[in-house]
Amino acid sequence: MQGFANKEALAVTIASRKATFYSRSRSTLWTKGETSMNFINVQDIFLDCDHDSIIYLGKPVGPTCHTGAETCYYSSVYDLLGDQEPIQDHLASTTLYSLEATISQRKDEIDSLKNGKPSWTKKLLLDNELLCSKVREEASELAETLLQNEDKTRTASEMADLLFHAMVLLKVKDVKMEEVLEVLRKRFSQSGIEEKSSRKRSTNQS
Repeated sequence: MQGFANKEALAVTIASRKATFYSRSRSTLWTKGETSMNFINVQDIFLDCDHDSIIYLGKPVGPTCHTGAETCYYSSVYDLLGDQEPIQDHLASTTLYSLEATISQRKDEIDSLKNGKPSWTKKLLLDNELLCSKVREEASELAETLLQNEDKTRTASEMADLLFHAMVLLKVKDVKMEEVLEVLRKRFSQSGIEEKSSRKRSTNQS
């Protein structure tokens, strides 16, 4: 996201480690997340060579954009020039990234877990056998929606369950969703024969 910051906003950000900006329309400081609770926890701050531009490098708590998207920059100029609607469909990917961030947050919270009852996500993160059994179970239930000719809402629901549990497994294996999407992009940019050949070459090299 982008915002305006003055010296006071920068000072508050340094002291609080929460991304803070200055509202020129309201003439006041504001901290990202003060109403939505979607704070940005600042880990580092960078200045450009002229010291007139600042980057807050931080870890967002929830989506960054007020629309619920991971980033405010989800509208492609090329899509707009093609007379298409601003790509709210990009929310498909930002939803995945937001879910990934939530799962990461649950993993980070495990160490601070004391006697409180762990969430379902935390239980999955702590028990590999449970997680694997749920992935198998959800995959089987998804397949059954086809075999039993169930309606598409049931299929969508089962796919959502499978995707969630698979993403928890990815987190355990420290694999990011972007890595998975990159594999898909590479596969679908070449023919099936080329893709299989590349996999064989990779296996032989290893």
